[in-house]
Amino acid sequence: MRSFVMTTFALALAFAPAAAFAQQQPPAGQQPPAGQQPAAAQPAAPTPPKLTFDAPVGMLFVQVKPDQVGAFEEMMTKLKSGLAAASDPALKAQSGSWRYYKAAEAGQGGNVMYVVFIDPVKPGDEYQFLEVIQKTLTDEQKRDPATADMYKRFAGSIAGMSKMNLTPKGQ
Repeated sequence: MRSFVMTTFALALAFAPAAAFAQQQPPAGQQPPAGQQPAAAQPAAPTPPKLTFDAPVGMLFVQVKPDQVGAFEEMMTKLKSGLAAASDPALKAQSGSWRYYKAAEAGQGGNVMYVVFIDPVKPGDEYQFLEVIQKTLTDEQKRDPATADMYKRFAGSIAGMSKMNLTPKGQ
């Protein structure tokens, strides 16, 4: 059952950003279906963050499928480079906060264990990998079909994940 839940979670992570940006407005001159407002008239409702931290430091324990280590490390490289190049000051501020480590010991079920530290954390900000990457992409990159494939690969690399909120208590 746990495997089913984790697989469902990974798939939801993979398809959420792609689905959100795959919706298109009707072609010019065409009216939306009856009962719907034109897309421009509907205010965009902000979506709540999927993964946040409430303490000054966040830690993620990420179980990565052994044959997907390359995809996970590619995702972390994409995330870090996207944050470093971000024009949004809030995203740019995260760029030096992310560090990740590969454990020498095997994780549960033979998975590869990674520990991701985010220090400092801004409470309430989004720290879900794919959501953060999504915020660093250009509109053209978001529309590129290769981006949806990238999300599937990245989400498919994760076998499980848990988080911890950490508060420093001395040096």
